[in-house]
Amino acid sequence: MASTTTPADAADQSKPRLRALLSFRGRYRMLHLAMLAFLCSFVLWFDMAPFMDDIGKEFGLTAGQKATLALCNIALTIPARTLIGMLVDRYGPRRVYGCLLIFAAIPNTVFAMAHSYTLLVVSRLMVSIVGAGFVVGIRLVAEWFPKRELGTAEGFYGGWGNFGSAAAALTLPVLASSLADGQGAWRWGVGTAGVLAAAYGAFFLAMARDVPDGKTYQRAARKPGLQVTSRPAVFGLMALQVPLAVALGFVVYRLNADFTTVTPKGKKTFPGVIGDGTAAVLYAVVAAWLAYQIYAVLKTNRGVLGGGKPEIEEYRFAAVGLLAIAYMVTFGAELTMASWLPNFFKTLFDMDTTDAATAAACFAGTNLITRPFGGWLSDRTGRRKATLLGLLVGAFLSYLVLWGIDADWPVWQSVGLLALASVFIQGGNGAVYAIVPQIQHRVAGQISGLVGAYGNVGGVLFTSLIFLQVVPQTVFLVIGIASLGAGLCCLMLPGIGEVRRSDTPTVPAGHEAAAVPATTG
Repeated sequence: MASTTTPADAADQSKPRLRALLSFRGRYRMLHLAMLAFLCSFVLWFDMAPFMDDIGKEFGLTAGQKATLALCNIALTIPARTLIGMLVDRYGPRRVYGCLLIFAAIPNTVFAMAHSYTLLVVSRLMVSIVGAGFVVGIRLVAEWFPKRELGTAEGFYGGWGNFGSAAAALTLPVLASSLADGQGAWRWGVGTAGVLAAAYGAFFLAMARDVPDGKTYQRAARKPGLQVTSRPAVFGLMALQVPLAVALGFVVYRLNADFTTVTPKGKKTFPGVIGDGTAAVLYAVVAAWLAYQIYAVLKTNRGVLGGGKPEIEEYRFAAVGLLAIAYMVTFGAELTMASWLPNFFKTLFDMDTTDAATAAACFAGTNLITRPFGGWLSDRTGRRKATLLGLLVGAFLSYLVLWGIDADWPVWQSVGLLALASVFIQGGNGAVYAIVPQIQHRVAGQISGLVGAYGNVGGVLFTSLIFLQVVPQTVFLVIGIASLGAGLCCLMLPGIGEVRRSDTPTVPAGHEAAAVPATTG
């Protein structure tokens, strides 16, 4: 694939300009459209979290049943991100993002109107598909921004989009209380989030464009799996499918397992949501899905397995696996904090629903700054690997301190330390996706989907600690140790998108706002 070099290229590779993010013209207009789509998807995805205690009281749910709902909220995002990534590479971001938002509003409405725990579970599983929307915007932003600014742009997109979970926590309880009183008021908050998401989905279909004028959208070949360029990569890609299936199997296990809790009258055991027969069928479905994924990998890459020449430009697949591990920790921790912190604050500090949700927003709320900061820092230094490693080490140290949190701590101190931890965790998200779109452009959606799916695997992994009924502070310790482990793995990360200061070209006068050059190939 060849590209032309013009003064515009020089401008595009200059140091990232933060003030330009306030513009609503050209590529920045598309960045804001994508960001708002992601914001809507996150509000919809996490509209349940601030009302979890209210839902639990209305339906008489145990702690285990509430944790199961939280797990269902991220379960189908795992396969959905790989599927959506493939659809984006084939059909383009505009159609996929708009249709996804409109679709997700349907199960969200069912959830808001549910009158049984089973319907809550089923509808929440379907709502979790909207979490795959993140992948769509990653490819869209990569089409509009040059590599030297990509970390900042992707960080802005992800950070302000991820703020949707905090926006849900801050606004939906207030909205619900203004629309209705007493039991069931949560339904108005959840339902409104779905209506807004569907409306924006229609708006996005009308206003967004896949690529700038003069640039052709490079569609992936119509193949059932991700294309890789070496024989070891084929086996590596097959291996990466296994943890995804294990995470899905764990969700089935939790839906089937009985849950024992302590009540004022002693221990009481509650049956699982699904029976053994249904669980067996679902296990078979997960196994079939895994078998198909492996078949798809083999069919797509049989030429490479036979020693043939790759059909796409060669890329380092090891980077995909290592970044998947890093994102499993960073985004997995973010998902867990978004779902779990409101209840943690309410229980530990005896807060009401609104105050607990506000305190918990200290983590997700910083996404406005922290995720863009991680991407910007990666762009600014040009040392993408070192930036990611430093942020993971910072996360390890922060969670090590949080391990000691208890009810005697001042609330402000707990909030402050969690906000500090979010700088490193969410900054790590930005640093990961400053690299991911640069691995191989033609299949960027599928790579983003695979790495993103591991973020949900991390969410399942960390959320599973709640089912073990461990001391809450243990969750912080496990996330801290996992951050250190991911950092050690990143020492083996290939240098992708690394930019030395001497590589930055001089920008000719008059070209500061040059457009993205067209690419041919």
